[in-house]
Amino acid sequence: VQLQASGGGLVQAGGSLRLSCAASGRTFSTMGWFRQAPGKERERVADINWSGSKYYADSVKGRFIISRDNAENMVYLQMNSLKPEDTAVYYCAIAAGNAGNRWAQVASWGQGTLVTVSS
Repeated sequence: VQLQASGGGLVQAGGSLRLSCAASGRTFSTMGWFRQAPGKERERVADINWSGSKYYADSVKGRFIISRDNAENMVYLQMNSLKPEDTAVYYCAIAAGNAGNRWAQVASWGQGTLVTVSS
């Protein structure tokens, strides 16, 4: 399984960016976005399952929107009202864990796309 992420870049605080992730092969149940800032651990930002049920980290609720196109095997992350603390490398991923903990295992990671938010 290959994931190809795109859409990162440099934006001023308060701006918006839209990340895209294309998955090869079949459609997957739960897909999501993680991020890793310098010197910090990777954290889950948002995910979405096949039926459209969504999760958001508290830090991005009300600002980020995750969506997916099952027909095209795409997942998107619309990021609004960006803050300097959102600066990180963003990774898309496919969950492979069981229903109790989807992210206990990760089937595949994308290559990462850098988002830089200037103050």
